[in-house]
Amino acid sequence: MVTTTIEAVLFAAAKPIKLSDLRKHLDLSEEIVCEAVDDIAKRLNVETSGVHLMEQNGAVQLVSNASVGEDVAKFLKKEASGPLTRPSLETLTIIAYRGPITKPEIEVIRGVNCSLILRNLLIRGFILEEQDKTRLQPVYTVSHEFLQALGVNRLDALPDYEAFRHNDKIDELLSREPEETQV
Repeated sequence: MVTTTIEAVLFAAAKPIKLSDLRKHLDLSEEIVCEAVDDIAKRLNVETSGVHLMEQNGAVQLVSNASVGEDVAKFLKKEASGPLTRPSLETLTIIAYRGPITKPEIEVIRGVNCSLILRNLLIRGFILEEQDKTRLQPVYTVSHEFLQALGVNRLDALPDYEAFRHNDKIDELLSREPEETQV
């Protein structure tokens, strides 16, 4: 079960995770985390698997098999050049009007998980992810490319910017305790 949990966390994170963070956040010993990581690597790091476990500098990440890297790159390029979906547009709007904003805050406003949407927006270059030392987690802001694509030179030029930036209902929603905001 621990192996399954770690594998799911690595899949959902879609970025390198420090082994020390896995131990800390999952309340596991170093030995158990290392055994689980070894088990995942043994199962996935074979030629017939499309996903491999990469380990470097004390961090692990699920990555695509290098032998299919060219096909993956073609697909991602095509995916990143197509039109934005409605959920992507909603998420991008939230980031534009409320950023810098954390993933949990976006999810409270939207009511659904946004991991894949954020990944897609990062790939397209429409948003930036930075570590916020105060909140101790990544925060998202829109990029210069996004503003350029919209044809505006600053965020406050967006329609009704102040009304959405400082909206009492959204502020109240974000200030609730986690159990109050569950969907």
